[in-house]
Amino acid sequence: MKAAGFTAALLAVGIVGFGIVTRDHDVARAAAWSDANAIPTVHLVPVKGGAATDTLELPATLAAWNAAHLYARVPGYVQSWSQDIGAQVHAGQPLGVIETPELDEQIGQARAALASAMAHLQLARSTAARWNDLLTSKSVSKQEVDEKNGDLAVKTADVAQARAALARLEAEKRYAVVRAPFSGVVTQRNAEIGDLVGPGAAAQTPMFAVADTGRIRVYVSVPQALSAAIRPGMSATLSVPSLQGRTFTASVVGSSDAIDPQSGAFRVQLTAANPAGALKPGGYAQIHFDLPQHSGAVSVPSSAILFRAGGAQLATVDGKGHVQLHAVRIGQDDGPTVQILAGATAGMQVVDNPPDSLSPGELVRVGAASHG
Repeated sequence: MKAAGFTAALLAVGIVGFGIVTRDHDVARAAAWSDANAIPTVHLVPVKGGAATDTLELPATLAAWNAAHLYARVPGYVQSWSQDIGAQVHAGQPLGVIETPELDEQIGQARAALASAMAHLQLARSTAARWNDLLTSKSVSKQEVDEKNGDLAVKTADVAQARAALARLEAEKRYAVVRAPFSGVVTQRNAEIGDLVGPGAAAQTPMFAVADTGRIRVYVSVPQALSAAIRPGMSATLSVPSLQGRTFTASVVGSSDAIDPQSGAFRVQLTAANPAGALKPGGYAQIHFDLPQHSGAVSVPSSAILFRAGGAQLATVDGKGHVQLHAVRIGQDDGPTVQILAGATAGMQVVDNPPDSLSPGELVRVGAASHG
């Protein structure tokens, strides 16, 4: 019995000891697993060398070379219109006629006033001539003659004033015929016969709109980083969604020379020939620039850029798995990729999608290669 009890006790001690050893091993393994998983895993992408030229493609808007909205300058009613939308017109061609009853009445009154002033002038002129003749024979005083000559001067001024008033009204009457200010195409016609138009109308709308589409202005917003690369005289390729497969040549004619603080871009104007009228003012387009490549410029996925208080940075991993941060200077942003002008070289392996918390010297694990 004693031997059996001793054996049981010894077995119990062995079981307890084995359990302690097993538990310690599991704890150590769990600790090692936790430590391993506490190290973040990162993926690397290569820095790629730049091409001989940079391709810059940006959205653009199209505008007519000249465009005018024609409002009625005189109050009245639309009497007729002779040109509708789509009509090709030349400079000075009549588009519509306004009936101006009130202005016509004012012109009639001004003509009558001029006739009256001229009659009074004729009388004053003959009277002054007679009194000047009487002065030579001392039949009248010098004072009386001066009064008659003064009256002649007043009547002369009255005629000039009446003539100017009539000329002003007749000039205003000429605006009753609405004419094209330049050669082009009618893009709007809002005039309907009988419409009340002119300054007296409750809500003025343009009677017509005319656009010169023989040449097209192209407006595009270019990122500030490329402000020195876009110069007058540069050529670009223009395309529009509705004309698949067709391209047009545009030329830079100028820029705003000022950066928009909200967008960080500056406005560039180009022109393109449009003899067939294929390009439509007000439409959208894509403008394609081929820019000289910066010497030593490379590109990385935009997801690899870290933006910190000190500027843009790229992260690399050294041979011991520690993070290093490199300040870089960004060039053209193409969306999926970003041009790096300084701070990186082709062939470098950089961290893709680095966490914002990544810090210099941090230990990381490099995962499977990411292809950017």
